[in-house]
Formats: sequence, structure tokens, C-alpha cells
Amino acid sequence: MRGEPSCPKCGGRVRAPGLFADSWQCDVHGVVHPLQPVIPPSVEALNVAVKRAQVPVWMPWPLPVGWLFTGVTCAGDDRSGARATAVACAGPGPLGGSGELLLVAEELGVGLGARYAGLDGPDPGAYMSLGQPPQVKVLAAGRPTPLWHVSGVPGDRAVFAGEARGLWLWAIVWPEQSGLMMYDELVLTDLRDAGAEVELVPCGALSQRILS
Repeated sequence: MRGEPSCPKCGGRVRAPGLFADSWQCDVHGVVHPLQPVIPPSVEALNVAVKRAQVPVWMPWPLPVGWLFTGVTCAGDDRSGARATAVACAGPGPLGGSGELLLVAEELGVGLGARYAGLDGPDPGAYMSLGQPPQVKVLAAGRPTPLWHVSGVPGDRAVFAGEARGLWLWAIVWPEQSGLMMYDELVLTDLRDAGAEVELVPCGALSQRILS
């Protein structure tokens, strides 16, 4: 588990603002919003992410039967707030076995979603067939939200992306066949709006996907 901020695009080390720069710097990607260390999943961890977030903190709510919250992380610092969030959940897959879902909300260019998707990134636009009808729709904060299949990703996952609340929304599912769950009109809640219901979120073991 990481114990210090890292680059959201590559996971490499970042330099904190100092005498010669007023922003976080990655040797490969230049100015970045630092990805904060992942902490074990708990209601307290969610509350920390919610309070820091300048973007949605998406979670399927209610969670599908048997599913658990398995991790959260965000990119940004105390000065700017979180400019990207990632929430992991896991549970029974639609075709048997186990499945994992990672939901990422981010501003343009942050690159966290592309990293989890296995793309060079930083944004999904070039990998989406926007001239075609969306493959799936979710209900995000009460609004029907189209998501397009993202091409060029590793074969072990299914990736969908679109726009919600003026920001990128990524849905990354492992294994690839568990992507079928995205066709069930998943209901997503921005946990910044959930209030005391956050206390009811069931927690599981820390996802290794969110650490990768």
C-alpha cells in the first residue's frame, strides 16, 4: 500500500510544491494532481474522500445484492481539493464468480481513469465511438447518463465512459464478462449528496485493483 502521494497517470513519484514550483510535479507527466495514498475501506475513509472532493464520488446505491465497498482514493491536495475520485466495489458477477467495479469521476486531463482502464490517456474521448449510440445508460444522481464502450483496453476488463455533471465518468469492470452488469441501468449516487446514508455502506476487503 502506498504511503505517499503519486502520479495519477503512471503511479510514479511526485515532487511537492517548493521554492521552484507551486504545483506537484511528475518527472514523466509534469504538473499533476497527486494521487493520495489508499487507506483500508471504511465509512471513515469514505467521509474523508467526500469532504475533500471537488468532483462526484460515485457509488452504485443501493449496492447490488451481495456487493461491498472495497476502496476509495482521490487525486488532488489539501489546497485544491480532489479533482478525481475512484470508488471500488466488489461482489457476485452476473455470470457467476466474483466481479469488481471501479467508478472514476475526474476533471479533464487528470488521467486517473485512463490509468485504471489501461490506456495511455489521459481522457477517453479518442477511444469512444461517439458517432454511435451509447452502449449503456446509467442513472447518475437522478439523470439518465449515456456511457460508451471504450476500445483499446486490456482484454481482462470492460470499460465504459461518458459525462456526468460536466465531468468524465468512467466505469471499469473486471473480469470483462462482468461488464454485463452495466446493461442493468445501474443507479449511481454522488456520495456528497448521500448524507447520513453513507454510514450504511457495507465494507469489504481492500481492492487490489485500486492499488494498481
